[in-house]
Amino acid sequence: MFDFDATLPMMALQFVVLAIILNAIFYKPLNKVLDERADYIRKQETDELEKLTKAKKLAQEYEQQLADARKQSQEIIGTAQADAKKIATDAMAAAQKQAQAKKEAVAQEIEQQRQDALRNLEQQVDALSRQILEKLLGSEFVN
Repeated sequence: MFDFDATLPMMALQFVVLAIILNAIFYKPLNKVLDERADYIRKQETDELEKLTKAKKLAQEYEQQLADARKQSQEIIGTAQADAKKIATDAMAAAQKQAQAKKEAVAQEIEQQRQDALRNLEQQVDALSRQILEKLLGSEFVN
């Protein structure tokens, strides 16, 4: 069936030469391109992971800053509310004090008017009493 003449070594030689030529022309450049692509993909993955890590870190920093800003704004609001309450309390106390002072002034004025009215009435009573006495007793006994 098989002849082991010169064609077998020739075919083996042709196969080896073809394998060397294919390796030099096709497989080495193809492997080089595949290796470069794999390196490029690995580098891109590494860069993207670094960017993702930086983005997460920045997001965390921004969230911390936002939380700090919210805390500060709540403190400012609390301080402003306390100040407003104090101002309102002070204004209310001043208004009550002023109202009390006006009330006392009016009470004094009323008391003064009452005293004046009483004095006036006493004078009128005295004058009427004299007139009555003069009419009853005559003008000679009244002095």
